[in-house]
Formats: sequence, structure tokens, C-alpha cells
Amino acid sequence: MKGNGGFWEALRGGGAPRLGSMLGAPSAQQIAFVRSLTKGQRRPETLHIPLHQLKTAVFDLETTGFHYHYGDEIISFGAVKVDGNQPSGEEFYSLCKPACSIPDRIVELTGITQEMVLEAPSLLQTLRDFMSFVDDRVLIAHGSAHDKAFLDVALWKTTKAHLGHRVLDTMMIAQKLEPERKLSSLDDWLRVYEVPLLRRHHALEDSRMTSGLWISMIEKLRERGIVTLGDLYVFLSKTQ
Repeated sequence: MKGNGGFWEALRGGGAPRLGSMLGAPSAQQIAFVRSLTKGQRRPETLHIPLHQLKTAVFDLETTGFHYHYGDEIISFGAVKVDGNQPSGEEFYSLCKPACSIPDRIVELTGITQEMVLEAPSLLQTLRDFMSFVDDRVLIAHGSAHDKAFLDVALWKTTKAHLGHRVLDTMMIAQKLEPERKLSSLDDWLRVYEVPLLRRHHALEDSRMTSGLWISMIEKLRERGIVTLGDLYVFLSKTQ
């Protein structure tokens, strides 16, 4: 155990360069690359872009549980790019090898078994690929608090960087547009917006469905006079 003291010291306060040097050059390069992708993503000019022209990446994560502070980890990433109100056709999916075991209830829910992740990429490698895919796009997720928290924790754990992207929540937008419905689940809102319900609790399939929900909402928002990303932020900040 004492032989690992330098490693844990690096995690506590050594920063990415020192941590990277201990992990080897390829990892150091990956850390630097991922950190570069988390910066400068909140440019003010983005607020003036019409939603039907806004470049977004709709994403979803599957995790071993709901409590990252108790050791739960990401086991798969999914994302689809949307250009304005049209799917770009570009998609991302990857399993991710967690340090913890996958509980039976999560295996049943997601179909992801311990055997499936044994040869999966590491968290750092998957983050590098995922962040490279989403690039500087505005991120969108349904019930985004869970996904955003796990993503931010994963970034800090591997690179000592925080998520710098803007993140929109389709659940919050839907509830703001139609507060009388009292709905929250993705399944319910997909039915409301008549988006085909595909395979649930699969990161890529959930991303595809959520992208359909987002695209449907853009027209609803336009009808309410909400045209730009800035308009949307103002709309979401208003009390009922």
C-alpha cells in the first residue's frame, strides 16, 4: 500500500501534468486533450443563435447506480448530433469499464453485464472519445442533473477539469411548456410529442429518442416566441 502513496498524492493535489507523467505519455496527452475540450464552451455569441440553427449533441449515460458519491460509475455513453432541427446522422456509443461491479438490477435494466465491460475502454479513453465527438456543441439530456453530475465527476476524477459546456434539459423544457401535465419521465414525454418509443435504458437509443423530443420542442418554442438560445434561457428562468 505504501508504494501507491505517490499516485494518491498526485490525485489529491498534483494536477494533470504530474498525474499524467505517472500514468505515461499517452495518458498525459489524453488528459491534456480532454481538458482542452472542457474550456471556452460558453461563448456569449451562442446565445444569439436561433434554435433551428443551433448545433447540439443529445447524450445519455448508463451508470451502475444513482450515487456517484458512493462509488457508482458510468458504464456506457451515447450521443447523437443535431444540426438545428435536423439529425446530422452522426452518432456515438461506447461501453466503459468501471472500477466497481455492476449490480444485478442494473444488468437487468440496461442489459450491460460485467463480462461485456471487461474489455471496454477505460474511463479516460471513453471520455476522450466522447468529448471529441460532442466538441463545442450545446449538450442536451433528459433529466440532465444525473448525467451532468456523473460526467462532471468523471472529468474531475480523470483530468481535474470540470464540464464547461452549456447543458439543456428536455424534461425541464417540456415541463415549462406544459406545466399542467405534471409529467417527468422520458417515456411519458415521448408519448406526448408522439416520438416513437424505442429501446429504453440504452445510452444511444435514449439519446436518439431524446433528440426527437428536442427537435419536436423547437417548433413549440417558436410558437411561444422563443427563437434563440438566449430566449430559451429567459423562458426557463421565469416563474409560473
